[in-house]
Amino acid sequence: MITKNIVPVVLAGGSGTRLWPLSREQYPKQFLTLEGPHSMLQTTVERLRGMELGMPIVVCNENHRFLVAEHLRQIETLDRNIILEPIGRNTAPAVALAALHALEKGHDPLLLVLSADHIIRDIRALHRGINTAIPIASKGQLVTFGIVPTKPEIGYGYIKQGDPVTAGAYRVSKFVEKPTLDTANAYLEEGHYLWNSGIFMFQASQFLTELKKFRPDIFDACKASMLNKQIDLDFIRIDKNPFTSCPSDSIDYSVMENTTNATVIPISAGWSDVGTFAALWDTLPNDKQGNTLLGDVIAHDSHNNLIISENVLLAAVGIDDMVVIQTKDAILVTPRERSHEVKQIVSRLKSEGRTEHQIHRQVYRPWGHYDSIDSGKRYQVKRITVLPGAKLSVQLHHHRAEHWVVVSGTAHVTLDEKKHLLTENQSIYLPVGSIHSLENPGKIPLELIEVQVGSYLGEDDIVRLEDRYGRANS
Repeated sequence: MITKNIVPVVLAGGSGTRLWPLSREQYPKQFLTLEGPHSMLQTTVERLRGMELGMPIVVCNENHRFLVAEHLRQIETLDRNIILEPIGRNTAPAVALAALHALEKGHDPLLLVLSADHIIRDIRALHRGINTAIPIASKGQLVTFGIVPTKPEIGYGYIKQGDPVTAGAYRVSKFVEKPTLDTANAYLEEGHYLWNSGIFMFQASQFLTELKKFRPDIFDACKASMLNKQIDLDFIRIDKNPFTSCPSDSIDYSVMENTTNATVIPISAGWSDVGTFAALWDTLPNDKQGNTLLGDVIAHDSHNNLIISENVLLAAVGIDDMVVIQTKDAILVTPRERSHEVKQIVSRLKSEGRTEHQIHRQVYRPWGHYDSIDSGKRYQVKRITVLPGAKLSVQLHHHRAEHWVVVSGTAHVTLDEKKHLLTENQSIYLPVGSIHSLENPGKIPLELIEVQVGSYLGEDDIVRLEDRYGRANS
C-alpha cells in the first residue's frame, strides 16, 4: 500500500560533537558525505525513492538553514519545506511543528519521522517495514520501528515487543534505557528486545492528540509558535518567543512511553545511528586487513583501523584498532574503543574559548563557501568560491581593507556604485569603509583569493546593507 498521503519528516538537528573533527557545531554529521555522492541528509531522503510519498518536511536549526536548503536543492526536494527552530528543543517539539504545518494544507497525512544522520543498508527492508506500518498507523496507532539486534549493544535504548497486532507488528510492552553489557546479552538471548531506531509513523492529528494529552505544555508552545509564522525564501520561520519557553523532550519520553496506542514493527535493515567513530568503522566497508581508509591514506601492517584524511597524504605503520582523522585544522588520534570520549575534547575546546568545535576551516554560506588559508597579525587570506548566479551581500567594513584576485570564473564587482567585470588573474582593491558587493554572473563557480588587512578581521565586522538571503542589518 503506497500513497502520497504520507509525508516524510526529516529531523536535521545535531550539535556536531560525536564525530568531531569531521563534524562541528555549524556542520553536524548529517552534512557529511561518508560514502557515495550524497550527504547523510540527502541519503535519508534518497532512500525513500521508489515510494510514492509527499515532499519531505525538514526541521532544522536556524543556523543550518542555508546548508539544508543547498543539500535539498541538489536532489530537487526544496520547496518551502524547511521549518527553522530558533533553539533546539529535542524531537517532540520538532515533530509537533511538522504535524501542525502538515495539517494546515487541509489533509491529515501520515508522518514518517526519520533522523537525517542515520545509516540504513537494506533499503528494501525499510520499505517493507513502512508498508507494514501504513494500515496500522491509518487506524490511529503510533508506530515505531525497532531494529532486530545483531550484537549486545550498550549504546542504544531498547523496545520490548509485546503481543502481536498483525503479521510483522507487535504492541509495545515497554521502552528501556541503555543497558549494561550483561543486560544487553540477556536481551539478545531472550529475543523480544529491539534497538530503538527513532523512526516513527503516525497520523499528524493522532500524534498531536497524544501530545496534548500527555504534554500540553509542549503542545501549547508549539501551536503558539506556528500562529505567527513567516515564509522566508524556502524557510518557515516560527515565532521565537513562545518556542523559547517550550520544554525540551523526546518523542519517546513525552508520548510513546505514555500512550496505550504504541505499536512496534521489527526490521533488519543494517541500521546505525553512527554515534561514534567505532560505529562508523563497524558500518562502512573494510578492506582485507579490516581497515576503513577514506582519502589519501596508505596503511602498512595495520589492522582494523578507521583512517580518514581530508586533504593530505596520511601514512600509518603498524597500528591496530585505532581511529585517525585528519581535517584541514585538526587531527584526532584515539583507540577505536574509546572514540566515544571525543566529546571530552569538544567540551575542553569550548571551555578554553577556542573555535574548532564550532566551524571548519572551510565555512559554508548561502552563496558558496570560503576556506581560511592563512592568518596572522593584522592579515588573513581566504579562498572564496561563489556559486553560479549567487551574490554576496552589499556590505562595508569599518576595520579592514580587502584585495580580491580572481583565480577562475568571472566576478561582477560593485565598488561605491561603480561596476567592474573581472576575469582570471585580474584584481581589485576595496578600501576600508567602501560599499561593495560581489556576484558570479557566469555558469561556472567563481574562485578568488581574498587578502584582508586591518586592525580587526572578525566576521562581525560586516555591515550588510542589502542581502538576497535575508541577512541585512536592521
